[in-house]
Amino acid sequence: FNQGLYYEAHDVLEELWLPSRKGANNLFYKGLIQLAGAFVHFQKDRLRPAGALLILARDNLAKFPGNHEGLVLEAISVLINEWLERLDKREGEENPFGVFDAPKLDIPKEIER
Repeated sequence: FNQGLYYEAHDVLEELWLPSRKGANNLFYKGLIQLAGAFVHFQKDRLRPAGALLILARDNLAKFPGNHEGLVLEAISVLINEWLERLDKREGEENPFGVFDAPKLDIPKEIER
């Protein structure tokens, strides 16, 4: 994710999610997959699907405590809200992904791939 490889991050997260689809972390991984997918859409200049996935990611991740599986979800929520605000404030059809620095997640070294 932090290298801008959102499609690849989506695939890695999906591998983690598939075995836990019926478990307690189902919506956690689903939210992270949606977050990565949103930025795939930003890269492809598909702003409406990017925004829709950001909202789904925010809603799914909000169901977990502030620090879950080593990630500070409050910081991710702030990141999501910043990008949603950028979508709302854009002029014309300008893609905020080309204007602002790519997002980064604070990923602890022990879980970073």
